[in-house]
Amino acid sequence: MARAYMTESAKTSGESRGFLSRSRQDGGSGSRGLVDWARWGRWGGGGAWRRGWVLALLAVLLGAALFWHSEIPNAIGNLGSLWETFLPWGGVLVPVLALMAVLRRSALALVALLLPAMVWLHLFAGQFTSKSGTGGDLTVVTHNVNAGNPDPRRTARELAGSGADIVALEEVAGGQAKLYDKGLAGAYRYHKRVGTVGVWSKYPMRDTETVDIKMGWPRAMRTTVDTPHGGVAVYAAHLPSVRLQFASGFTAGQRDDSAAALGSAIADDPVDKAVLLGDLNGTMNDRALAPVTSQMRSTQGAAGDGPGFSWPASFPTTRIDQIMVKGLEPVSSWSLPATGSDHLPVAASVNF
Repeated sequence: MARAYMTESAKTSGESRGFLSRSRQDGGSGSRGLVDWARWGRWGGGGAWRRGWVLALLAVLLGAALFWHSEIPNAIGNLGSLWETFLPWGGVLVPVLALMAVLRRSALALVALLLPAMVWLHLFAGQFTSKSGTGGDLTVVTHNVNAGNPDPRRTARELAGSGADIVALEEVAGGQAKLYDKGLAGAYRYHKRVGTVGVWSKYPMRDTETVDIKMGWPRAMRTTVDTPHGGVAVYAAHLPSVRLQFASGFTAGQRDDSAAALGSAIADDPVDKAVLLGDLNGTMNDRALAPVTSQMRSTQGAAGDGPGFSWPASFPTTRIDQIMVKGLEPVSSWSLPATGSDHLPVAASVNF
C-alpha cells in the first residue's frame, strides 16, 4: 500500500513537473511578451540616461536655433530669414522630439527638451495671449486684396463694414481699382491711390506722394491724415514677394532692398506720429526688415489678440501683413475674417 501510494505520488509529482515544463514551453511566448512589456516600461537604471543622446543633441540644437535665430547666417539661401519667417512654428518640433524620446525611453532626451521648450515660451508665449484693450482714438486696417481676387465687390463690402477710420489696400489691380473706389466710397469720403496701393480715410488727406522703394514702379505711398486728434503720417507699402526655390533657396534680395529704402524714407520723415500699413512679405522676427522694425512698434506685438497670423487666408501660418506705429500707443490689434483674398485683413486701434 505504502509503495503503491508512493508510486502514485511520484507519478503525480512527475506529471506536475511535466505540466509545468510544458507550460513553460507552450506559454513561453506569452510570458516573454509580459516580460518584454515590463522591460519596455522600465525607465530605471542608467540605461535611460545613456539612450537617446542623438535626440538630446537635436533638442539642444533646436533650443539654440530658437534663441540665437538672428545669428543663423543668410549666406546660404537666406536660411536665417526663412527660419525667422516661421519661427513660432519651431515649437512644434518640441512635442515631436518628446514623442521620439518616450518611444526611445530616453530620460536624457526628455530633460534636454526642457531647453527649447523654455526658450519657445520665453519668445512666444506672450503672443498667444490677448493683450488687447478697448477703445482707441484711431482704428486702421490694412489688406492685401489680391490682384486675382474673384470677388472684389465682396472684399470692398467687408472692408467698408469694418468700422475702421483708415483703410490701406495693397495689390489693387488696375482693372479692379474702380470697383474698390465705388465699394468704399460710402464709408470713406477721402482716398488716394498710387500704383497698386491706396489709402481710404474718413478724414481729410493731404501731401500725398509716392515713396520710392527701388522697384521701378510705385508700390508705396505716404499721405497725411488730419484726424480729430491731430495729423498723422500714413504709409502704405507692398514690399516685393519672396520665393522658396530648390536651386537658390529663400530668394528675398529685392524685398530686402525695398525694406531698406522704406526704412530710410520713414527715418527721414520729421513727423512725430506715423502709421505704416502694408504687406511687407516678412515677419517682425525677420532681420531683413530691421530698417523698418528698428524704428517702429508692432501693434500686434504690443497689443495683439493672439499671434495675428494673416497668410495664407485658408490656413494662416505667419504674419506678413503689418501695422506699425511711431509716436502712437497701440490699444488693440487683431485679424479680420477672410474676404476672398489670399490674405486676411489686419486691424489695430491706437491712442494719440
